Amino acid sequence: MLKEQTVTSGNIINVRRIIWLRLIVLASEIVALWLTIAYLKIALPILPISVILTTVITISIASLIRLRMAWPVSNKELFGQLIVDVLALTLLLYYTGGSTNPFAPLFLLPLILTAATLPGLYTWLMVILTIGCYSLLLFFYIPFPEAHSMHGEGFRLHVLGMWLGFILSALLIAGFTARMAVTVQRQNKKIATLREKQLKQEHILALGTLAAGAAHELGTPLSTMAVLLNDISPDTPLPESRLHTLQSQVDRCKNILGSISAAAGQIRAESGSSALLDEYLNDLIIRWNESRPDVLVDINLSGSEPTPRVVIDQTLEQALLNILNNAADASPDNVEVTAVWSQQELTLQVSDRGTGLSPELVEKAGEHILSTKQDGMGLGLFLTYTTLERLGGDVRIFNREGGGVICQINLPLSNIQLTKND
Repeated sequence: MLKEQTVTSGNIINVRRIIWLRLIVLASEIVALWLTIAYLKIALPILPISVILTTVITISIASLIRLRMAWPVSNKELFGQLIVDVLALTLLLYYTGGSTNPFAPLFLLPLILTAATLPGLYTWLMVILTIGCYSLLLFFYIPFPEAHSMHGEGFRLHVLGMWLGFILSALLIAGFTARMAVTVQRQNKKIATLREKQLKQEHILALGTLAAGAAHELGTPLSTMAVLLNDISPDTPLPESRLHTLQSQVDRCKNILGSISAAAGQIRAESGSSALLDEYLNDLIIRWNESRPDVLVDINLSGSEPTPRVVIDQTLEQALLNILNNAADASPDNVEVTAVWSQQELTLQVSDRGTGLSPELVEKAGEHILSTKQDGMGLGLFLTYTTLERLGGDVRIFNREGGGVICQINLPLSNIQLTKND
C-alpha cells in the first residue's frame, strides 16, 4: 500500500512537470512557426497546425484541472500524457516538412521522460512508437514549398543519416537510461525501507526511554514509602498524616506506570492531545511541585504571541521531570525555571543552588549513565539527553555563578508543534 501511494504521488508530480514542459515546447514551436512564416516567407497550412496546437493546449489545461481531483495517477495515465506529445509532434511535423524538419529530433524528449519516470516496458513501447512515427515521416509529409528544391541526393542522405542517428540515440537511451532509472528506483526503495526501520527504532527507543525514565522516577516515591514504613511499629497505630502520604505516593507510582501503558500504543499523542506551550509547561511544573511540596520553585514563562500549540509528548515530559527532580534534589529551597520561546524554538533553563558539578562531570554529562547521586545527576540526565536528541534538541549543563547548576534545554518546536492543518 505504501509503495502504491508513493508511486501515485510521484506520478502526479511527473505529470505536472510534463504538462508544463509541453507548454514550454509548444510556445517555442509557435515562435518558430511565426518566424518561418513572417521572416522566411514560407507558406504553411495554418488551419490544421492551429487545430493541433489548440487541441494540445486544451488537453494540457484539462489535465492540470484533473490533477486537482482525488484520483490516483497510474503509470498508464502518465504514459498516455507522453503519447499525446508524440502524436502531436508527429502531426505538426507532417504539416511542416516531416523528417526534413530540424525539430524532428524532439522525439527524443518524450522518450527520455519515459525512461526516467516509468518502468522498462513503457520505455521500449515508447522506442517503438517514436521510431515508427519518425520512420513514417520519411515517406509521408507535406514538404516545405520550394524549401529543398536546391537539394539533391546529398540532402536525402542527410535526412537518412538523421533518422539512423535518432534510432541509435533511442536505443541507447532506452538501454542506459532505463537501467539508471531502475537503479534509482532500487535506491529509493532501500531508502524507504531504511526509513521505516528508523521509525520503528525511534518508536522502540522512545518506549525504552519512557520506561527507563519511569523506573528512575519511581525511585523517589518508593524511597519515601520505604522510609515511612521503616519507622512504623507493628504495635503502633498509623498516623493519619503518614497514611495520607503513603496513599499519595502509591497514587504517584500508579500514575507513572499508567503513563507507560498510555504511551505504548502511541509515543506522541498526535491523535488530538495538545496544549498551548505556556499552559503545558505551567501545568507540568505545578503537577511536579504538588508531588514535591517541599520544593520552592520560581516559574518565569514568556515568549512570542500567538503561543505555539504543541502535542503532548510523554518522553519529553519525562525528560523535563528528570531535570526538575535533579534540581530539587540539589537544592529543594531554591529552584528556578525560566522558559522563553519563539514560533520556532523553546529555550528552557532549570537552575538550582546546590553544590555544583566538577568540570569532569560537566564535560561527560549525558554521555554515560553516571552514578553521582550526591550531585543530583545520573540516569535522569542521560535519558534527558537521549530524548532531546531524538526530538532534534540539545542539553547544556554548566555551573552557576554563586553556586549551583544551570541545565539549559534548546528544543526546536517543529517536531512537537501542532501545525494549522492539524
